[in-house]
Amino acid sequence: MRWWVLVVIGMAQLMVMLDATVVNIALPEAQQDLGFSDGSRQWVITGYALAFGSLLLLGGRLGDLLGRRTLFVIGLAGFGAASVVGGSAGSFEIFVAARVAQGLFAALLAPAALSLLSVTFTEPSERAKAFGIFSALGGAGGAVGLLLGGMLTEWASWRWVMYVNVVFAVPALIGALLLLAKPVITKKPQLDIPGIVVVSAALFAVVYGFAHVESTSWTDPVALGSMIVGAVLLAVFVWLESRVAHPLLPLRLVLDRTRGGSFMAVFVLGMGMFSIFLFLTYYFAASLGYSPIKTGLAFLPMVAGVVASSTTMPSLVLPKVGPKIVVSAGFLVAAAGMALLTRLELDSTYATHIMPGLILLGLGIGAVMSTAIQGATSGLHHEDTGVASALINTGQQIGGSISTALLTTIASSAATDYLTSHKPSALAAAQAGVEGYTATLAWGSGFFVAGAVIAAFLIPNRALEPSEGEPVMAH
Repeated sequence: MRWWVLVVIGMAQLMVMLDATVVNIALPEAQQDLGFSDGSRQWVITGYALAFGSLLLLGGRLGDLLGRRTLFVIGLAGFGAASVVGGSAGSFEIFVAARVAQGLFAALLAPAALSLLSVTFTEPSERAKAFGIFSALGGAGGAVGLLLGGMLTEWASWRWVMYVNVVFAVPALIGALLLLAKPVITKKPQLDIPGIVVVSAALFAVVYGFAHVESTSWTDPVALGSMIVGAVLLAVFVWLESRVAHPLLPLRLVLDRTRGGSFMAVFVLGMGMFSIFLFLTYYFAASLGYSPIKTGLAFLPMVAGVVASSTTMPSLVLPKVGPKIVVSAGFLVAAAGMALLTRLELDSTYATHIMPGLILLGLGIGAVMSTAIQGATSGLHHEDTGVASALINTGQQIGGSISTALLTTIASSAATDYLTSHKPSALAAAQAGVEGYTATLAWGSGFFVAGAVIAAFLIPNRALEPSEGEPVMAH
């Protein structure tokens, strides 16, 4: 029965991860159909990221207080409904509102899914397998989203990248209602209202600031102001949490070295992964002229690497060598894969120049993700699993926001430098694009090396404890 619970949780996880990339490929067609400007386009992505990123901690804590099954069901139903509204949108405003609603319900759903997994699988060997499968879905979801987005856009219409979520949401919802036990709330929920307000505002400001940088510059007063306000509010939040009786985020969760190091690993992984998907997608489409479907297919060796690594490392390698070695080595393997891709040219061949780097990336990412997620939820009391799970998603989201802004700037300055030192021509313009993409991949490789160093210093090399279990299955 527990493995059926994993199927339900896995479908929800895959749906949320797909949504991070599936819309990107459909954006040009949606823009043409709904008639919105290039400047407005980023709000389709940013609207989702703002709602998701800023409300995750609240979603995680609500799951701990009101019952994970309750939040999981609300999140699934809401996400499915918002997807239908987005798919049938007749105007840009309704489309963006639906994306914001998707982000809001994803913030309830994602932490509930991971915390349900954490309290369902407490026996070490089962736990390793379950976390491996969950991590494989997380790592593969973004790449599969690109392929699915391409297929749906090319063969049906952009609206189907929204409607497709219903295919995941409905069976997962039925499964959740049948398989998950109704929560028994024994104590009155205590919510840290000041903490919720401050951290939601802080995360909103941080994500908004970095998103604004992409369309303006690092010196733009709105972008700069948002980032400063976000940083100050985060400091206020930490101060608050050390003083309130029922903190939204008990500081003991992050001060434990295994969990703290694992959260940092997830943050760095988020920074590197976004650069892979975003800039390699540009390279495949703009430099090599791949169609959306071919672009999605090009990522499949990386998906295979993630799945192979996520499903074998936790049960076969982790118990023998410990989390510090697995995470550090995984980051170095991913960094090597990224470094191989910095040698891309306009005439690079897929099998020789692209595939080996993608396979290494997949193997490294799978090892880091499966171990870090297990580490971040290790040794938890069941009343803290929701907020710890939310922190994992928040780390990935904030890491991705920061790196997308940073790497967009790096790509454009590398391309500009190339153009200023070469005679203007179509070939020079195409080569400038490649220079921009390879510069971002070099930085991505650097992020992963930094991740290996952080893991080596922070994560102790001891066996990971399971979380405290509780009944989550219907009888």
